[in-house]
Amino acid sequence: MTDTLFTNAKLIDPESGTITTGAIGVTNGQISAIITDQTPHPQAEKTVDCNGKHLAPGIVDIGVKVCEPGERHKESFGSAGLAAAAGGVTTMVTRPDTDPVIDNPETLEFVIRRAREAAPVNVLPMASLTKGRKGREMTEIGFLLDAGAVAFTDCDHVITDSKVLSRALAYARSLGALVIAHPQDPSLSAGAAATSGKFASLRGLPAVSPMAERMGLDRDIAMVEMTGARYHADQITAARALPPLERAKDNGFDITAGTSIHHLTLNALDVADYRTFFKIKPPLRDEEDRLAIAEAVQSGLIDVISSMHTPQDEESKRLPFEAAASGAVALETLLPAAMRLFHADLITLPQLWRAMSLNPAKRLGLPCGRMAVGAPADLVLFDPHAPFVMDRATLHSKSRNTPFDGARMQGKVLATYVAGRSVFQKP
Repeated sequence: MTDTLFTNAKLIDPESGTITTGAIGVTNGQISAIITDQTPHPQAEKTVDCNGKHLAPGIVDIGVKVCEPGERHKESFGSAGLAAAAGGVTTMVTRPDTDPVIDNPETLEFVIRRAREAAPVNVLPMASLTKGRKGREMTEIGFLLDAGAVAFTDCDHVITDSKVLSRALAYARSLGALVIAHPQDPSLSAGAAATSGKFASLRGLPAVSPMAERMGLDRDIAMVEMTGARYHADQITAARALPPLERAKDNGFDITAGTSIHHLTLNALDVADYRTFFKIKPPLRDEEDRLAIAEAVQSGLIDVISSMHTPQDEESKRLPFEAAASGAVALETLLPAAMRLFHADLITLPQLWRAMSLNPAKRLGLPCGRMAVGAPADLVLFDPHAPFVMDRATLHSKSRNTPFDGARMQGKVLATYVAGRSVFQKP
């Protein structure tokens, strides 16, 4: 007897790249059957009629900032978990840039315990690569792996000492640990609030060239070649960074790359009125870069799309643009923003779910992100065509610094399931 049967659904399979009409059986939290219209449906204790809407693997979001410990007023595991469920995110991979930094097993164990208590979705924590994210002394990677860290990153704090980085990468390789880095030349990007060019000059904003990203990536690729480490670039946002990334992959290095939904759907001109909700790191790029990055996702050169969810309170954002904090919340807006790419015919739905579910799960060695028998029944039911106007007051996050406030969008999450259990139903 199947526990739950999802019928009359358009099933998105990111592995085969197909969308088919059919049904899914779920037993003991796992997908137990994938049924076409011609196959008889098994008996089930509960049946969910999807009404012809799309059913896809739940989103696996790498790089979510939850502000516990230290800044619960910005975001807690409870509020982030609710936002994730409402956005179709079934697995949050959280960053260690908290206060204090997650750089020891004790802090990591606290985070894991709090997440289990408060969040309705899966939470997998990352730990910092160096102590305090200061780039001087690497953390106890082995102990942190044993305590539950799924990857290691100093987030946007670039390790400038190449000897420290090489030692950390070599040690991570010996343990099979994944290192996630932020490709950037920090001496060029320090203090930057925009991408260099005519627009930034007219607005009088301190700017950085996209070449800073290219230079940072070149350095990291050389380090990976030297150490053989498993490496993931958290955000590739500039067209000039794509050729070295492609060469590194062609050379067989263990490299993957991600980008953020904001860099895929917004550009530098959106900053026009000094709206600080559009201030993110790296800064928004030119339209040519945005289209090049979207094409790289479509081709598979860029592997992962993430929200880079970064809560900031009102006091941090309601400042002059140069002084305002960087970052935007995106757990709930990730899916509807991604639908902009679909409706613009830039990326298909299976390609989007390859980047938002399958590839991040594969990179972390997780069984989820697949529409396959035996995979966890982490699912999102959504309507890609449903229109709405984004109102940040309705967001579940404690911080509501979204650049999409007031925007007309298409694509609504109707329901989210973790291990076959409903964690969100649209009212």
